[in-house]
Amino acid sequence: MTRPLYRDRSLEELEDDRWPAPSGDATRLVATAHALRRKPIGELTVEDMRLLIGQNEGLPHLLPPALEVLRRDPMAEGHMYESDLLAAVLTRSPETWSKSPELGRELRLVVSDLSDLTPDLKRFLAL
Repeated sequence: MTRPLYRDRSLEELEDDRWPAPSGDATRLVATAHALRRKPIGELTVEDMRLLIGQNEGLPHLLPPALEVLRRDPMAEGHMYESDLLAAVLTRSPETWSKSPELGRELRLVVSDLSDLTPDLKRFLAL
């Protein structure tokens, strides 16, 4: 199920779930995800969304703005490689899309015109 976009609010606020501060031995990924959960959604970069979506964080709140980005530029990239945001979105579990079939339809529209999708990503198109 999709939620209204509240771009001025963070995942922590939207989910009413404030994580405790990461421990001193937390990985860089954990520390980064923790910090990004406090950032307003409207201020998240492509890389920020890629990282959080790849960790299955805040999907109901992050998939709609990620799909907005992908509608404009399906090859949008964070810090990994061209189309890394698309890869993060495409590789979410089938349950994600069954909970939000309208987002699944939107994703299929985004990728329907792509002819250069890698074989690894093509296998995720049967949402």
